Amino acid sequence: MPRFLSLIRIDEQDLPTDGFPADFEERMGALMEEITKAGVMLDTAGLLPTSEGTRVDWSGGKLSFTDGPFTETKEVVGGYALLQCKDKAEALEWTKRFLSIHPTNWHVGAELRQIQEM
Repeated sequence: MPRFLSLIRIDEQDLPTDGFPADFEERMGALMEEITKAGVMLDTAGLLPTSEGTRVDWSGGKLSFTDGPFTETKEVVGGYALLQCKDKAEALEWTKRFLSIHPTNWHVGAELRQIQEM
């Protein structure tokens, strides 16, 4: 079965300051349990803020390093999920369900990419 990487995109400059709603963790936990029992979730995690990251660039035969935060970038990857699904439609359905759990006043996006198998 194909694997898919769902990159969760957020705007670090516009994160809600009021925290998570009371039932958010319960709803997210239920979805994570369901997706794990279905054998779809291979791995998932949130990422630390870009202020703790470093970008490494290769150009002109030289490496350069830029420590975060990356304020010039509006959207960053805030987390990921590695899914194994029968097809892209199933991976999109799980991604849609994940995003729909978030409060309506939040802006959270995802980029879903199939992993090229060798």
